[in-house]
Amino acid sequence: MGFPKKISFVILSVLLLLASCQSKPEAQKPPNIVFFFVDDMGWQDTSVPFHTELTQLNKMYHTPNMEQLANEGMKFTQAYASAVCSPSRVSLMTGMNAARHRVTNWTLFPDKSTDSEHDKVVAPEWNVNGLSAHAGINKTVHAQTLPKLLKTKGYKTIHVGKAHFGAKETPGENPLNLGFDVNIAGHAAGGPGSYLGKYNFSAAWRNGMRVWDVPGLEKYHGEDIFLTEALTIEANKAIDKAVEEKKPFYLYMSHYAIHAPWEKDDRYYQKYIDAGLNEFDATYAAMIEGMDKSLGDIRANLERLGVADNTIIVFMSDNGSPKQTAQNLPLRGHKLTPYEGGVRVPMLVKWPGITKAASVNDQYLIIEDIFPTFLEIAGLKEEAQKSVDGMSIVPLLSGNGTYPTERPMYWHFPNTYDQPPYSAVRKGAWKLIYHHIDRKIELFNLEKDIGETENLAMTNEAKKEEMVHLLSNYLAEVEAQMPWDKSTEKRIEYPIEITKKP
Repeated sequence: MGFPKKISFVILSVLLLLASCQSKPEAQKPPNIVFFFVDDMGWQDTSVPFHTELTQLNKMYHTPNMEQLANEGMKFTQAYASAVCSPSRVSLMTGMNAARHRVTNWTLFPDKSTDSEHDKVVAPEWNVNGLSAHAGINKTVHAQTLPKLLKTKGYKTIHVGKAHFGAKETPGENPLNLGFDVNIAGHAAGGPGSYLGKYNFSAAWRNGMRVWDVPGLEKYHGEDIFLTEALTIEANKAIDKAVEEKKPFYLYMSHYAIHAPWEKDDRYYQKYIDAGLNEFDATYAAMIEGMDKSLGDIRANLERLGVADNTIIVFMSDNGSPKQTAQNLPLRGHKLTPYEGGVRVPMLVKWPGITKAASVNDQYLIIEDIFPTFLEIAGLKEEAQKSVDGMSIVPLLSGNGTYPTERPMYWHFPNTYDQPPYSAVRKGAWKLIYHHIDRKIELFNLEKDIGETENLAMTNEAKKEEMVHLLSNYLAEVEAQMPWDKSTEKRIEYPIEITKKP
């Protein structure tokens, strides 16, 4: 005997209501975020072409997992970072430009600058101790960090790999003090003692300072394992736990690779030697492929756990490739320089259901934009809008909303480590570089001259003046530090002060 129609209708309504209640929380669950951050990887150090045509480096390297991510997501051809590591990482964590947060060079020892002696200028008193989540720490920038803010939305925040946010013996050296729930292998140093487990990831084998030794991976000591692989295994364990706890997670997968010391990853090295590469290039290529395998392993784990469709993956590098490596042609320059080879980096994004597969975006953006972007994705739009320098790129990812196509972007390096000091600005196709020591100004049209070969400062006075005003006004607004000129015993002028002189 069946139920009367009226009762059956009530039961069906209750069941539908229950189903709706059960599915609603899942639908509203914030997406997981994986920020896959590579160290010192140049714009073309991959088999994914970021230029309009395939280059020699694209043919040299093998990164199938980057290729797959590009085919499934969005490729950004004009993504930028600072020209050196700590400034990029602090900008990522705070949404501030380096000129504002004043961590303008790499950090390591407390209260000690990493700048070199220079015969003409003295670097300013920059924030050598890096980032701090606590006020009152000498020579630091204090800010609400990205992971701290994500935690307010219930995210489990996981740090894996290189930290390099603050100097040794300061609060910022430990990611746990900056809003991360988990810290795997992150500390003050910006490079590893070694990539090899058989050397305990220590610098002892090369008589290096032990400050470079990677902490927290003792279980792999003495093992035949590459650091990139060990970090990936630990990252996947942390993902497993977050999923088991039913928490949205932010994974900051910050590889030490492919930063020096350059050591052979034996899983891939020989094939590059067989292809005709020299020992250094084969070592570098093998390290890149090992990093790429990590990307594939993490993505495979997300699929296995059934969370890939609710996980955003962003791949990026912290600066261009160093001068010891093959030049990222057609770009000029390398890490630490103001030219495109120093600041333009590879970037890929997959946001399931949002980014279009195999899409290419030519709009330029910069590292401090990651901060408000992740906040907006996590549902913290009000906090995202408070970002002082960064701008959310969600409209670029989704194709909805507006994004200023010719916003100005800035670089500031008043330091004397490896390269002379400079400031720079890009707006639209135009980029102006102000060299602090000789007060030289360079002006390039990047749409016509991506290699920055033709200085137009003398032939386009109107554009030069416009860009000089733009850069000078920003430097003045943020009270950007400048080096001191030894000959005059005065600070180096902002560019507008030079052009106004009779």
